[in-house]
Amino acid sequence: MKAVKNDKKTIWAWAMFDWANQAYNMVITSTIFPAYLVGITSTNNPNKDVVTFFGHKYVNTVLSNYVLGLSYLTIVVLLPILTSIADYKGHKKLYLQIFTWLGSLACAGLYFFYANGDKQPFHLYNFEWGMICFGLASVGYCGGFVFYNSYLPQIATEDQVDAVSAKGFIYGFAGSIVVQLLCLIPVMGHDLFHITEDYAARISFLIVGVWWIGFSFIAFYILPKGTPNAGSHNYNILTGGFKELAKVWKKVKELPLLKRFLPAFFFYSVGVQTIMLVAANFGAKELKIPEDNLITVILTIQVVAIIGAAFTAKLSEKFGNVKTLTGIVLFWCLICASVYFVTTAVEFYIAAAFVGVVMGGVQSLSRSTYSKFIPQNIPDTASYFSFYDVTEKLSIVVGLFTFGYVESRSNTMRNSALVLDCFFVIGLLLLLLLVVYQAKAKTAEAVTA
Repeated sequence: MKAVKNDKKTIWAWAMFDWANQAYNMVITSTIFPAYLVGITSTNNPNKDVVTFFGHKYVNTVLSNYVLGLSYLTIVVLLPILTSIADYKGHKKLYLQIFTWLGSLACAGLYFFYANGDKQPFHLYNFEWGMICFGLASVGYCGGFVFYNSYLPQIATEDQVDAVSAKGFIYGFAGSIVVQLLCLIPVMGHDLFHITEDYAARISFLIVGVWWIGFSFIAFYILPKGTPNAGSHNYNILTGGFKELAKVWKKVKELPLLKRFLPAFFFYSVGVQTIMLVAANFGAKELKIPEDNLITVILTIQVVAIIGAAFTAKLSEKFGNVKTLTGIVLFWCLICASVYFVTTAVEFYIAAAFVGVVMGGVQSLSRSTYSKFIPQNIPDTASYFSFYDVTEKLSIVVGLFTFGYVESRSNTMRNSALVLDCFFVIGLLLLLLLVVYQAKAKTAEAVTA
């Protein structure tokens, strides 16, 4: 079934998938799990913050960054093949469902990862299981998001892409807020329910897992399955995927705006995505901020991000996508540099508020800009969006491993933040070059006309 562009019901169902799956990213990856991990692996631990994972010793936050980085690297390897096959066979929705089931079940599986609390000797139960579930949930989240993104140019016309993309992120942040509030009930009321704070966090893992898969059924039911590409019946699902990607890559190199945008997107995404994933670790470990306070901070960020995403869409209408992105990335450069000097919880809250202003905007506008730069009205949108998603996921791999390595060598996350800022600066310079190129192209076009 071919999607009718700008259909309100289809766009609503598409946005509801963001409502469902962003809960994992914002509530678990960015808030509760980092604080939970730091808490249970540090309290009464004779080795302070060092844990053993399959016989090897790691600093707790460094290990979580490495596990996340490995999960994103797995997506980088798998998805170029899967997206090409999805386009060729028309199985886009099937892969959306598979990755969503994987992610939601793995998220719920985190419930079985815990420590022995104040009892001695210190012991972690199902630690390897917990970290594997953490990684698999990330794989499920990222994998589902790739196929979700690839629907965008099929459900919205070019003049509506910015608004529809922003709507998806707004729904995602709004859904995350609702789940955060649900999770706050056991986390902040654990004494009332006569449960430990750690057990309250484990209940949150179950809440998010059920929410994730439950609301995803709206998208599963309404979104079109996808239309297979016409071609040979002898299509090889292993070599065919690489051949399809090679064709798309060749086309990408012929698109002047797209080939200039992707490098800029990569470098500033290293900073954006990594900060979003490690912020809670920084607050919990460097500043000793309690878990319930961190949840409140992230909740505030999400409210501000909704406003930021909507405001950014309006700015792009007035100044254009690339110029607006350039201003946002400049703002990110300043925020990231300031993190090095953050020493109190209040300073962290202020920095977090500024992050909220630009967080939703940079993600929404990046996605819609890419959608505008690819050829319109084509069937192989999943293959094109695989380049976007591979670029983003590679940036996360580079960011997480860089952040973790610098922390492991310097014993502080502050130095890691300074290194991340270098990626922002490079991304900013590349965006400025794209602005200049667009200006020259527009001038040349006017002269020719």
